[in-house]
Amino acid sequence: MAIILSLETSASICAVALHDKGVLLASAELHIEQSHASKLASLIRDVTAVAAVDMKNLQALAVSSGPGSYTGLRIGTATAKGLCYALNIPLIAVNTLEVMARQMVGVNVYQALLCPMIDARRMEVYCMVVDAALQPVQPVEAKIVDEHSFLDLLDNHQVLFFGSGAEKCRSVITHDNARFINNIHPSVITLGVMASEKLEKNEIAELIAFEPYYLKEFTVKKPVTAEPH
Repeated sequence: MAIILSLETSASICAVALHDKGVLLASAELHIEQSHASKLASLIRDVTAVAAVDMKNLQALAVSSGPGSYTGLRIGTATAKGLCYALNIPLIAVNTLEVMARQMVGVNVYQALLCPMIDARRMEVYCMVVDAALQPVQPVEAKIVDEHSFLDLLDNHQVLFFGSGAEKCRSVITHDNARFINNIHPSVITLGVMASEKLEKNEIAELIAFEPYYLKEFTVKKPVTAEPH
């Protein structure tokens, strides 16, 4: 057996899955905003119970490494590291945008370029572009989207835009070669499959040094207060 527990906390959805050599054993996801801190542990208990898997039999733990929600990534990483230390198993990290791109392979019938997008507030998104074989075309970046974005690609290719950041870009990216797919979020099931492949290749994260891929530093702004008269 090569049982992997996968945690997806990079977006608003909190999700957990168990795979054995890439075969899904059980999964669960919760569509409640800001539920990661309060619900992740119970989801883990529920999924392992449904699959009748003892935590001591896990061979690895996988986590969506970002980019994405700062708070969600931090909670997922802390939980994953804690379990890895307690169970003495390796940690596998999978880029969230790569997970989303992998999800589209089966529906990309026209072999378009794939651009997963994660909302980063206002008109900024975390994104990347890969070809139909998932080979990089443009690297992961934090991008402010306007009417000129992606024109160099759109003039010569169809591009599929999807993810939480794509919908707000629909009114801005109006090229004939732009296609938008709704309701795509990072899948913990796909994450588990990719993690199984990484485990076979021994592509594991350095447990002590690992940090989520925030892409941008988290900043807290102080509220503006009126000067006393």
